[in-house]
Amino acid sequence: MFLLQVPPSPLIGFTSPHASEERESEAKYLEALDKADFPAWLKRLSAKPHHLGSDYGLRNAEFMRSLFASWGYDAQIERFQVLFPEPRERLLTMGRFKARLTEPRLKEDSTSRASGGLPPYNAYSCDGDVTAPIVYVNYGMPEDYDKLDRLGISVKGKIVLTRYGGGWRGLKPKLAGEHGAIGCLIYSDPRDDGYYQGDVYPLGAYRNQNGVQRGSVADMPIYPGDPLTPGIGATPDAKRLELKDVATITKIPCLPISYADARPLLQNLRGPVAPDGWRGALPLTYHIGPSVEDAHLELRFNWNRVEARDVVAKMPGSERPDEWVIRGNHHDAWVMGAQDPLSGAVTVLEQAKATADLAKTGWRPKRTLVFCLWDGEEPGLIGSTEWVETHEKELNDKAVAYVNSDTNGRGYLGMEGSYELQPLINGVARDVKDPEKGISVFDRARDRQLAGAAPSARPAIRAKQDIKIGALGSGSDYSPFIEHDGISALDLGFGGEDGGGIYHSTYDSFDWYSRFGDPGWNYELALSQVAGLATLRLADADVVPYRFAPLASEIGGYVKELVKLTDQMRADTEENNKTIDSGEFAAALDPRLTETPPVKKDMPPFLGFSPLQNAAAKLQTSCDAYDRAHPVDAPGSAELDRALIGATRAMLGAGLPKRPWYRHEIYAPGLYTGYGAKTLPGVREAIEGRDWKLAGDRIVILAATLDKLSEAVDRAAALK
Repeated sequence: MFLLQVPPSPLIGFTSPHASEERESEAKYLEALDKADFPAWLKRLSAKPHHLGSDYGLRNAEFMRSLFASWGYDAQIERFQVLFPEPRERLLTMGRFKARLTEPRLKEDSTSRASGGLPPYNAYSCDGDVTAPIVYVNYGMPEDYDKLDRLGISVKGKIVLTRYGGGWRGLKPKLAGEHGAIGCLIYSDPRDDGYYQGDVYPLGAYRNQNGVQRGSVADMPIYPGDPLTPGIGATPDAKRLELKDVATITKIPCLPISYADARPLLQNLRGPVAPDGWRGALPLTYHIGPSVEDAHLELRFNWNRVEARDVVAKMPGSERPDEWVIRGNHHDAWVMGAQDPLSGAVTVLEQAKATADLAKTGWRPKRTLVFCLWDGEEPGLIGSTEWVETHEKELNDKAVAYVNSDTNGRGYLGMEGSYELQPLINGVARDVKDPEKGISVFDRARDRQLAGAAPSARPAIRAKQDIKIGALGSGSDYSPFIEHDGISALDLGFGGEDGGGIYHSTYDSFDWYSRFGDPGWNYELALSQVAGLATLRLADADVVPYRFAPLASEIGGYVKELVKLTDQMRADTEENNKTIDSGEFAAALDPRLTETPPVKKDMPPFLGFSPLQNAAAKLQTSCDAYDRAHPVDAPGSAELDRALIGATRAMLGAGLPKRPWYRHEIYAPGLYTGYGAKTLPGVREAIEGRDWKLAGDRIVILAATLDKLSEAVDRAAALK
């Protein structure tokens, strides 16, 4: 289970004698892990639908709380009252065609016959009853609407048909509405996760013709959590918005459909043949539209408030109980949720059980461990967000780090997170063996990078000590911790070899997962090892194991990217305008089509980046000085820990433009990327939006934030 290094990878934040003790504790923890628990718990938890507010969701929460309590934790269910619409009426017709809008039972999948599941729908779509022609908009992202404009095709007054992919689903109705559409349909094309990728379920892992991806379309880049209580916990006495005042509900009705239901709609389209990159894998010619016949879309919802149930279990720290290391995953699902989220949830349970077994040997964590299983992640990170907002002051004082997981499966280790934790998680990855290859999960992840890189790029990858972890955007429960409260976070999980065609469908079941997700339960064990060791090292280190040089290096790189971005925009704008003026664009177009050249744009000005460049250079100096003053094996103190925690909070500001809930100046989900991270988001999005005044203002704000971070790191460096 445990891949010993020769010599072992250094334990960051531990003095030499304590490092030896930690190795002994970790060996006992790893020995206590029991792979037999995973199928037992996963089958029990995924036996019935357990969406937010459901009866079986409550039974699951009570079952998990009882497990924590039986292992000796102080375990509670914390409850919130939140808005969660469920569908009352769903209708989609076109002429004689009526969409099925259901997922049939399969004899090969026992739980597909279970009752009580939510039908295919998009949560936080508005009610609507619209009739109009359909226009196909590919993935429905900004560049797709640019192409439609050039083709002279408007979606105003139309229903758009878009396929899943290319960006987060919630952006699809948002962008469609901004372009004048009155309805939105989202389907799963077989090119993306169906038969084009492999055999479909139940024969293989991929989406069959009747599978539908449910999902939230709340405008979470504005704020996640309960739509009625932005910024505050959804406790019974919380002040709530009126439904009409909620900004995160869609402006047009939106419905997900299968590719079996999408096919007749696509066959009814006329107009230009879709560009090559827009064509899916259905056996038809993809046209853009509009359709010959009108479609009728009618949606009605019950706008109920339901109970969200977070399971929270604590093991007090022996030396620094007021410092918390938090480990979490969500437990709610759209239907059965064996892969999403229970494949991750059972690793949290196994980690807590093995940690409790370790405690029976006399070990206790220096810092308090908090294990959390969140409710309501699927509709919009609800359980985690409400918990963070409710306990914001306490978390600001106490939280050292949050370690998240979500789905898990066979394949490669994925690591995203705060860059001050990059050396820590790389060290963990070096110490865990990949169950398929027998090498470390670090080596396998790096070898995957090497295999996918151009030959010229491979020497630089080999030369780096660590794998660069990904920046955090949104899409899982780490978001409120890092982006609202400035708490260092990691997001961990394996995958890449398990297919993915059952995502958010009724076929995300125990039967699917045990056949395709992780048949031997080996990567469930591997995630319990990786997340477990990361949590133990965060809890037991003599000093909070942050290393700041990687953070400063990444921020410096982001600043260089912004300068390069504006230079490239200036060069591209000049060249495009020249090509438009010369008539070269127009001459290259097919005269029988309606496509027009791009529209000329104003030249970007030269922005004053010097305050930001100076601040980034100063930050690198401060972070390097801290790492020299406090080597990885230096002793620590509670005072130093407090200073380090304060440094992570120094990256918070007053809030991003148009969405003040997001306070982190380094990371945020993009307004028009959704899950995807935007680094230095205040400045970057102003530049991308060509709002030059705002960009100049945000450069000054960001430079001040980096100076504040430098000062906080300097204070930590001065402590002994």
